[in-house]
Amino acid sequence: MSRDNTLFDLTGKVAIVTGGNGGLGLGMALGLALAGANVVVAGRDTAKTDQAVQQIKALDVDALGITVDVSQEADAGRMVSQCVETLGSVDILVNNAGISVRTQPQDLSADDWDRVVDINLKSVFLASKAAHPHMKAQGGGKIINIGSMFSLFGSDWVSPYSASKGGVVQLTKSLAVAWAQDNIQVNAILPGWFMTGLTESIPQRDPARYALINQRIPAERWGNPEELQGPVVFLAGSGSDYVTGAALTVDGGYSVK
Repeated sequence: MSRDNTLFDLTGKVAIVTGGNGGLGLGMALGLALAGANVVVAGRDTAKTDQAVQQIKALDVDALGITVDVSQEADAGRMVSQCVETLGSVDILVNNAGISVRTQPQDLSADDWDRVVDINLKSVFLASKAAHPHMKAQGGGKIINIGSMFSLFGSDWVSPYSASKGGVVQLTKSLAVAWAQDNIQVNAILPGWFMTGLTESIPQRDPARYALINQRIPAERWGNPEELQGPVVFLAGSGSDYVTGAALTVDGGYSVK
């Protein structure tokens, strides 16, 4: 039997990563590029997106930045169309864009609820729907939705985030069933506690909370964005062709302790 090195090779594939200009999104975008994929970085902050594109291009692949509000149907359609027109296809869609509002549910406004759910959940539906006809026409594709450990657990201080991320898992399962016959695999990644620009101040700002979280993680440390690269490349490549509707926890064991 000859060795097959193509299971994790994305050379020539085209990936869209929403919210791919920083944090976990940029980590995954760089991982896809390292595996050979050309990458579209979609985000609202044009300056951050331009910086991310330059980092990706330095890995000798093509990259394109698109300024987009993924919660708007027209923008989602334009994002996918521009990707196909510029880079030739859309083989991989990583629905990563997300926000949170930190407050107790009784103090949460309806507008804040809608904003979180629109960006975290509705956008996954809109972008996936926009990508579907292109993936179907080309014979298949990969959709990877980014949930959270709060897809599994409740939270008193990020209730719309938890609800939206739980919805991401159920939407993932529904799209997996709906599009299996089109050879489109739809899976989710559920990250745990990761060090990003949004969380890196916690050890100094709230050391007691940081210590409490670490006690729950069997690995006894938080993850780095680069540690999502292996999971996202696996779900984006041919090695996962018989995997669909799955939710992969990447949390150092947090959810099983």
